[in-house]
Amino acid sequence: MKRFYLYMAAVLCCGAASAQKPDVTFLSPTMVRVQWSVDGKDQDNATGVCIGKKKADNACVVVTDNKLHSSELSVEIGSHGALTFIDAKTGKQLLAEKSDSPRYAEPVVQERIVYDESTARMEETANGKVTVKDIVRRDTVGHSTLYRNSFAFDKEEGLYGLGAHMEDYMNLNGKTLYLTQHNMKVTVPVLMSTKGYGLLFDAGCAMKFEDGTIEYEAAKTLDYYFIKGDSWDDIIGQYRELTGNLPLLPRYAFGYIQSKERYVSSDDLMNTVREYRNRHIPLDMIVQDWNYWPEGWGYLKMNRKYYPDPKALADSIHAMNARLMVSIWPNPQYCPEERDFREKGFMLEHSVYDVFNPDARKYYWKYVNDEFFCNSFDAWWCDSSEPLDGDWNKMPLPINGKPYAWDDHERRWHLNKDILADCMGAERGCLYSLYHSQGIYENQRLATDRKRVLNLTRSGFAGQQRYATVVWNGDTHASWQSFKQQIPAGLNYMATGCPYWTVDVGSFFTGKDQRWFRQGEFPEGVKDDKYKEYYTRMFQWATFLPMLRSHGTDTPREIWQFGTPGTKYYDAILKMINLRYELLPYIYSMAARQTFGNYTMARMLAFDFASDKNVLDLKDEYMFGDMLVCPVTDANATSRKVYLPSGAEWTDYWTGNRFEGGKWIDAAAETDRLPLFVRGGSIIVKTAVAEYADAQIGKPLTVCVYPGRDAEFVFYEDSGDSYDYEKGEYLTIRLSWDNKHRRLTIGEQDGSFAGMAKERTITVKTPYGEKEVCYKGKKKSIKI
Repeated sequence: MKRFYLYMAAVLCCGAASAQKPDVTFLSPTMVRVQWSVDGKDQDNATGVCIGKKKADNACVVVTDNKLHSSELSVEIGSHGALTFIDAKTGKQLLAEKSDSPRYAEPVVQERIVYDESTARMEETANGKVTVKDIVRRDTVGHSTLYRNSFAFDKEEGLYGLGAHMEDYMNLNGKTLYLTQHNMKVTVPVLMSTKGYGLLFDAGCAMKFEDGTIEYEAAKTLDYYFIKGDSWDDIIGQYRELTGNLPLLPRYAFGYIQSKERYVSSDDLMNTVREYRNRHIPLDMIVQDWNYWPEGWGYLKMNRKYYPDPKALADSIHAMNARLMVSIWPNPQYCPEERDFREKGFMLEHSVYDVFNPDARKYYWKYVNDEFFCNSFDAWWCDSSEPLDGDWNKMPLPINGKPYAWDDHERRWHLNKDILADCMGAERGCLYSLYHSQGIYENQRLATDRKRVLNLTRSGFAGQQRYATVVWNGDTHASWQSFKQQIPAGLNYMATGCPYWTVDVGSFFTGKDQRWFRQGEFPEGVKDDKYKEYYTRMFQWATFLPMLRSHGTDTPREIWQFGTPGTKYYDAILKMINLRYELLPYIYSMAARQTFGNYTMARMLAFDFASDKNVLDLKDEYMFGDMLVCPVTDANATSRKVYLPSGAEWTDYWTGNRFEGGKWIDAAAETDRLPLFVRGGSIIVKTAVAEYADAQIGKPLTVCVYPGRDAEFVFYEDSGDSYDYEKGEYLTIRLSWDNKHRRLTIGEQDGSFAGMAKERTITVKTPYGEKEVCYKGKKKSIKI
């Protein structure tokens, strides 16, 4: 797609249109939709992102001269139609568009590349095999509009979100981000501010964020939502009302997941699970990666030579109390599935199936169901859900002698947005994963309510949280610098209202070659103690992400590849696996809080400490619930500097030592220790380690109280892997700590589910002592 001016008249038209006032619609007292178009005829961009609120009760809005008021928010319309958003209760200005140039529009042409079908051939790339054809010509197929919306952000405010990005940014204020989808970049057009508001830009095209301006590369209408909130959790709750709530993932999804590129047979998969069980090391799922198909590429069939009976494979994995995830691709090529889809008109260019067609989504599910779901496979790894990459094939040529490099973000943006626009049209180039996820989720839900959907996928978009997806950050390389960059990338993604994100522990590529993306620093993999250290440090970090999963190529990833019991790295990894399972009651309760409330379990420090200026650009610390996680991202470290946010007291998880907030400390960080602190006034619920997550249901609990202020925590439990919770079949227990009187109240059990324990032992631990009680669902008050 190329930008161009149609005629001088069109340019003048755009210039005149910029003075038009935008349409401002209150959807609630705290939520406003803003639309503006060149011709004044607002059209929906048809992204499918927003499925909730349409319009507020007119009684909640008062209109005066160039002002609209609700009880919470005032919107003033100034010169050139520039908007200013004001807190109606305090009179504080929250956000203003730039007064002299709030909006701009420019016509763009939409092109379609015509290919010579007779030249179709398959080429091997790092991202799999792709079909390549020679270009015949480029046809103009229509026109769209490039829009720019400019804001006057305060220099002191923190801005976060917009997805997961390779750029090493935390606070996005003053930064430039090139927004599209590709391997290692996930775009979610949501921005959060420490001033108490959020923005959702509702367009499906590539975008650019620069100097306070958001640029839509191709859209029918400039369209955004302003959301005011008392907290970020409040803002995210309103965002989910607008775009869809997130389902509760199955309990096993929060256990340990073993993967690598790749297990080569049914025996390989079963033997790996068996070895974990023989060692009594917790494991909940094993993953079958790509290339299991008998022919072509991405064929949703297993090669019976190596996987003779898929049902027997799944049953064998289940008999060992584990689950099975399989990689499924959206781009079948040179196989019967491709020909079948093409004959039915279900294929887009570049041999990816048409996710925008509900019949095509249903037909894709038929293949998935027939080969996997009907054979008792549990979960989906929707790889390559961008679904195309413009720079993972042949290396792009140097420009002015400068080779294509890791930090060539603008050029990567052009290459990737253009290939996506060629396949889907520029106006929906970022939407593939949203619709692909919809197809998997809705069709599995139609099949049964006995098994929850779990979809690990490489791309995402606003609203995708409603389809039970966990996004990971793509095919990273193993280097300490890459490790450091991944932390703020994930935190910015999880700040967009999409809380499930994870990584390949150990990074995907451990080795190096001439390609820009394959820059790993450990070519010997597990034969190199330096890589073992790197892997261990990443594992410690990922223990405190929503999903814990090892994966990658070049070298094995199972725990026994890193040593034997009693050796440094083996024991350090095992320590983290065991800690993850001890914390599963806490983690699963936080997951329920995300589904039933407005929560985000892995949260950048700005969620809870927005008034502490020291945290606004702090990239390597974050909260996991009430736990301050401080990953170690340097080789040979035995300690690291840690900032303890102000306004709280902090307890070292490992030693019990207590510290005042608002200062830096040196924290011990030996090989087996991740600096970890708990906020004063917190309750952490734990249980004994078990070999799989569901074995912990109904078991004794340990309630760890960290004093300093009053605290509450709601423990949640259900059967683990059905949608019965949607019918109210679950239990909660409210735990309350009275800090002044050193008293913990265990509330009366609320709710029930089939198979729950009638009673359980609860041990209460505090710095002042501990007590054990038998809990039978009735309220108990415990004085320590």
